[in-house]
Amino acid sequence: MTAPTQDGLLSRRRLTLVAIEFVVALAIAIVLFPFLWIFLASIKPPELVTEPNVWMFPPTAANWHDVLLESDVPKNIINSFVVSVATVIIALVTGCPAAYSFSRFKTGSGTRFSVLAAEMMPPAILILPLFLVLFRLGLIDTLAAVVLAHLTFVVPVVTWFLIGFFDEIPRELEEQAMIDGYTQFQAFYKVILPVVRPGLAAAAVFGFVLSWNDMFYALILTGGESRTLPVAIAGFWTFRGIDMGKMAVAILVAVVPILIISFFIQKHLVRSLGGGAVKF
Repeated sequence: MTAPTQDGLLSRRRLTLVAIEFVVALAIAIVLFPFLWIFLASIKPPELVTEPNVWMFPPTAANWHDVLLESDVPKNIINSFVVSVATVIIALVTGCPAAYSFSRFKTGSGTRFSVLAAEMMPPAILILPLFLVLFRLGLIDTLAAVVLAHLTFVVPVVTWFLIGFFDEIPRELEEQAMIDGYTQFQAFYKVILPVVRPGLAAAAVFGFVLSWNDMFYALILTGGESRTLPVAIAGFWTFRGIDMGKMAVAILVAVVPILIISFFIQKHLVRSLGGGAVKF
């Protein structure tokens, strides 16, 4: 058999590259198609919004005007943002030291696994006792109630997520800091935390997305004043039918904060998800 020529190898590489590009383009198209469909639904006239096969039509901004200027959706967006940011901050403040403790002190796999106990429970199991407690405290129909409910599943996820990052940091790093005169807390705060910033950023994004997208707890614990965006989106489905145009606008608005946050911290996300939190 004759060895393949250089031209033959180049042709195979080109074919391989073209095939890879085709698969990537196909994957991108599959991911973006639902967003394109939702965007078209948001600018369709009311009489055409329920016709998915209609692609050519005179666009209208009526749905955007009604949702952003004539409805409570802007208030719902602010409520969701306040709840998500507060949930993430509290989850990081509590979950980060907890993850460090699990990593540095001797704990069995069962103890670590117990962190996810609340996360593994169906929300329907927790909502009744949580509702009764919040009702006794007078927190029903407040943003604080939603934050407390979201902490039940965001804190375990953030804690579990950060344990792996702390495990990757050599103990010698903080031991050297304590030799230099730092206390255990100072070594954690001034030496370890700066190293795990990519992990903190990734955990914050995941926690924000979980809180931002939750509808179950918010639907039960909120009312008109504290309603969050997912509940508002579901509100466009009424006994009269689905107001698809306005719902499409609200869905697109709900996606924007996630895209913005992911864009600004994508470097941290790539480093953390790629396992490069610590390099020596």
